[in-house]
Amino acid sequence: MSLTDWIVLAVTLLGIVIYGIRKSGSSKNIDQYLGNRSLPWYHVGLSVMATQASAITFLSAPGQAYSDGMRFVQFYFGLPLAMIVLCVTFVPIFHKLKVYTAYEFLEQRFDLKTRALTSTLFLIQRGLSTAITIYAPAIILSGILHINTTYTTLFIGGLVLFYTVYGGAKAVSYTQLLQMSIIFTGMFLAGVFVVMLLPDNVGFGKAVKLAGNLGRMNVIDWKFNPNNRYNIWSGIIGGFFLQLSYFGTDQSQVGRYLTGSSVGQSRLGLIMNGLIKIPMQFLILLIGVLVFSFYQFNRPPVFFNNYEVEQVKKGPYAPQFNQFEKQYADAFAQKKEKTERLIKAFDSKNEREITIAKNDLKTAEKRTDTARKSAINLIKKSSGNNEVNDTNYVFLTFVTHYLPRGLIGLLIAIIFLASMGSTASGLNALGSTTVIDIYKRIIKPGQSEQQYVNASRLATVFWGLVCIGMALYASKIGNLLEAVNQLGSYIYGTILGVFIVAFYLKKVKGTPVFIAAVVTEVMICIMGYYGTVAYLWLNAIGCFSVIIIACVLNKLAPAKAVSSS
Repeated sequence: MSLTDWIVLAVTLLGIVIYGIRKSGSSKNIDQYLGNRSLPWYHVGLSVMATQASAITFLSAPGQAYSDGMRFVQFYFGLPLAMIVLCVTFVPIFHKLKVYTAYEFLEQRFDLKTRALTSTLFLIQRGLSTAITIYAPAIILSGILHINTTYTTLFIGGLVLFYTVYGGAKAVSYTQLLQMSIIFTGMFLAGVFVVMLLPDNVGFGKAVKLAGNLGRMNVIDWKFNPNNRYNIWSGIIGGFFLQLSYFGTDQSQVGRYLTGSSVGQSRLGLIMNGLIKIPMQFLILLIGVLVFSFYQFNRPPVFFNNYEVEQVKKGPYAPQFNQFEKQYADAFAQKKEKTERLIKAFDSKNEREITIAKNDLKTAEKRTDTARKSAINLIKKSSGNNEVNDTNYVFLTFVTHYLPRGLIGLLIAIIFLASMGSTASGLNALGSTTVIDIYKRIIKPGQSEQQYVNASRLATVFWGLVCIGMALYASKIGNLLEAVNQLGSYIYGTILGVFIVAFYLKKVKGTPVFIAAVVTEVMICIMGYYGTVAYLWLNAIGCFSVIIIACVLNKLAPAKAVSSS
C-alpha cells in the first residue's frame, strides 16, 4: 500500500475509536454500560446490521461469489419473515421485562438450570464466532505486511478489546452508526471501479452475462435437496430458523435492539434490517461476480494468499511450484482468447456462435483449474495444512492490486471497521451474559452496581483473550462466511426451541425443557459432524426436536414432579 493508503487507514480507524469513546462517556452503572435503552430506530437498525455485517461479510462474501456464484444470497431469504416474528413476539416481551440479556426471561419462565444451560450454549457459540471475526481482518494485515497472521491477530484483537472494555455497548452502538455509513460508501465505490476497470467493449451487462455463462449468476435454485447448502427451501425454512434464533436469542443482537428507546423504536430498527439486508448482501456478492469477470481478462494469481505462495517458494518445492505457475499462465492466455471470442459472440447475437464459444471457454477453464489445483496441492504439502483456502483473499487481492490510492486504504479500513463493530458487539455480549446470567445470579449476587460494571469489564477482557487465542487457529476452517454460520447452526436451533416453548407452550415446565435441550444438542452435534444434512437444516431440526421432546417428557412426567420443577 502507498503512504496515502496508510494515512487514510490510520485516520479512519483512530477517528472511529475516539468518536465511540467520547460519545459513550463513562458508565456509572450496569444499565449505562449495557446500553441505557435510549437510541432511535435508525440507530438501532444500523447497529443491528453492523453487528451481523462483520469483516467476514466484506472479505469472504465476494470470494464466495467468485468461487461459487450468487447462490449464497438465498441464505438470507428467511430474514424478513424472522424480523416480523421478532417484532410481534420477542421485542415486546424483552422490553416489558426490562431484561439485560435474553436468558433472564428463561429463569422467570422455567428455572435457573435452563437459564444457565442456554447462556452457556450461547457463550460457546458466540466465543467461537467472535474468534473468527477477529481473524478476518488479521488476514488483511498479514497480506499487506507479508507477515504471519499470528502477529496481526494479536494486534487486531487488542485494539477492539480496548475500546469495547472502555465504552461498553454505547461505544459499540455509536461507532457502528458511523461505520455503516462509511461501509456503504466504500462498497459502492468498489463496485463502480470494478466496472470501470473492465475492457472498453465489456460493460456491466456483458460482465454479468459472462459470469452467468460460467455458472456464477445462480441466484435461485428451486430444487429441493436436503444435502444442498443453498437453495430457496433451505434459505426460507432453515434460514428463517437460523435468523430467528440469531436475532431473537443471541445476546450480541438482542443487546443491540434492547438499546432502543421504546418497543416501537426497536421494532422499526429490526424492520429496517429486514428490508435492507438482502439487497445489501446481493450487491456485495455481485461485486464478487464482477471481480470474477474482471479476472477473465486479467490473470489472477495461481493462489490468492500471497503469504502461502511466498512460503512455498522459499522451500524445496519451489521448482515444482514455479512449473505449475507457468502452466497456469499459459493456460490462462488461451482462456483469455476464448473469453474475448465469447464477448464477440454476444455482440453477434448468434446463438450457435455463443454456444460454441461458451463450450470452448469452459474447456479452457478446465485447463487453468487443473494447473491451479496442482499448485494448491503443493502448497498444502508444503504447509502441512490440508484445509488451506484462498477464497478469503480474493477481494483483498483485487483491492490492493487494482484500485487507486486512497480508495485502497478506505476499503481496507471498511473491513477493519466491520470487524471492530461485530467483534465489539460479540465481546460485549459475552461479557454481559457472563456477568448477568452467571456471576450476578449464581456466583456474587447482591453486589453494588459499580462492582458489576467492573466485573463486566473484566469478563470482557477474559473473553477477549479467549477469542484471540481461538482466532490463532482459525486458518484451518476454510471460508469464514460459511464457517461462522455453520458453527451457529449447531447451537441456534436448540436455543430457539427453548424460547419457543417458553413463549407459546405455557404448560411445559423447566425440567422437561432442560432435558430436551441437552438431548437435542448432542443429536445436532452428531448430525453436523457426520454431515447428515446441509447445515442450515440443523436449525429447524434442533428447534422442532426441543419442542417435541419437551412436550413428550412433560406428558410422561408425574404431575407432582413436573409442577415442582
